[in-house]
Amino acid sequence: MTQQNRWHAMTVALVAGFMTLLDVSIVNVALPSIRADLGLSSSELQWVLSGYAVTFGLLLVPAGRFGDARGRRNVFIAGLAVFTLASAGAGLAPSATWLVVARLVQGAAAGVVNPQVSGLIQQLFEPPERGRPFGLLGATIGISTAVGPLLGGLLIEIFGAEQGWRWIFYINVPIGLVAIVLGLKWIPSRPKQERTHESLDPVGVVLLGLSVILLLLPLVQEREWHGPAKWLLVVAAAAIMAGFVVWERRFGRTPLVDLALFRTRSYGLGAVIGLLYFAGFTSIFFTFTLLLQSGLHYSALEAGLAVTPFALGSAAASALGGRVVNRYGRPLVVIGLVLVIAGLAATDLVVQHGGWATAVPLLVAGLGSGLVISPNQTLTLAEVPVERAGSAGAVLQTGQRIGTAVGIAAVGAVFFNRLDHHGGDWVPAFRTSLWVTVAFVVIALIAALGDVLLDRKDTRTGKEELITVNRRG
Repeated sequence: MTQQNRWHAMTVALVAGFMTLLDVSIVNVALPSIRADLGLSSSELQWVLSGYAVTFGLLLVPAGRFGDARGRRNVFIAGLAVFTLASAGAGLAPSATWLVVARLVQGAAAGVVNPQVSGLIQQLFEPPERGRPFGLLGATIGISTAVGPLLGGLLIEIFGAEQGWRWIFYINVPIGLVAIVLGLKWIPSRPKQERTHESLDPVGVVLLGLSVILLLLPLVQEREWHGPAKWLLVVAAAAIMAGFVVWERRFGRTPLVDLALFRTRSYGLGAVIGLLYFAGFTSIFFTFTLLLQSGLHYSALEAGLAVTPFALGSAAASALGGRVVNRYGRPLVVIGLVLVIAGLAATDLVVQHGGWATAVPLLVAGLGSGLVISPNQTLTLAEVPVERAGSAGAVLQTGQRIGTAVGIAAVGAVFFNRLDHHGGDWVPAFRTSLWVTVAFVVIALIAALGDVLLDRKDTRTGKEELITVNRRG
């Protein structure tokens, strides 16, 4: 496959990944318009937002494993086609139930598409070449999450509150159709003789799926399900996950998840860093958008513009991080996490002066974010065999989805509790919740520093052993 064709295929994959990840955050600024137009209850509104995340997380690993075994192109195209149809259905929704179902299908299709993207990078590029495409993937992840509120606000501004929220979904349709056509043209299919027909571990699929659902449900419904009983689902999720681990160890040569990957330090620690960072990173936009729109009475477009510095910083640093990650390794992630912490701490100091005062701190945090997401993705998957690339990337993304749900639940709980405590004063509530976000990033920093120190210890030990061998020789 020529260099040009590889990048054509990569472009299609990244566009599809951008669309599916954009729909995680773009809906936030449209929730007031959706509620006014369709008369959604609080529970239905929560499911429009959270149902997408639940089904997204549920399908990632099985779809990644299926793409590894049967070929990624067909799985990618099928997922993209369903996502495009579900987007049209969401835009046409005449009722709350219709919209919720469309969002659930959208999320499931996104879970099918995304693991094929990281798998295609592993498939199309040799290890020394993967820094740049993984850098672009990291930029795609960071920008899609950060730019969602801006694009959503812009569409509502152009088409009006009543129709603007529908165009948030309609915009996926022409892009999806073009991506399907170009994907069929440019993404290479796997020859039939190279497709494996081993069992796809249906028991593992069921056990993992149940554990993910039981873990995510009380997190995404934290504000809707009152009382402590909902947390029993987390206990049940842990028990089923333990059963899943036991099953995977005994399944044989082709388990759903190759648990041996976690014995590779770069993968195990990278997955932990990703989970913790996404717990902090995505919760910023949840609470900050609420502060801007409900507390400071910004329009949807103004709220989107206020978070744009983060998106710009993330885009620039992601592109740079992808190019230099092979030279600097995990210390680059450490630098990024320090910048994020510094930017968020500065945001706490200036947010009382209004949303626009946070532009420079959010730019710094965005620059740091770009040095975290794409380099961490590259380093985490660097030692993964190509035949396990899709499922390994899917496990990584599942951790990120779980981290997102945990972060939003934890930060949201603190935010709304402090809001009640301060009698509806939004700024103190946001400032308090911001430090929960910082705490997640600090723990991710500790994990990254641990990896750097262990790597230096291994290097020092290797040099000492080499000196000993030379002396003996």
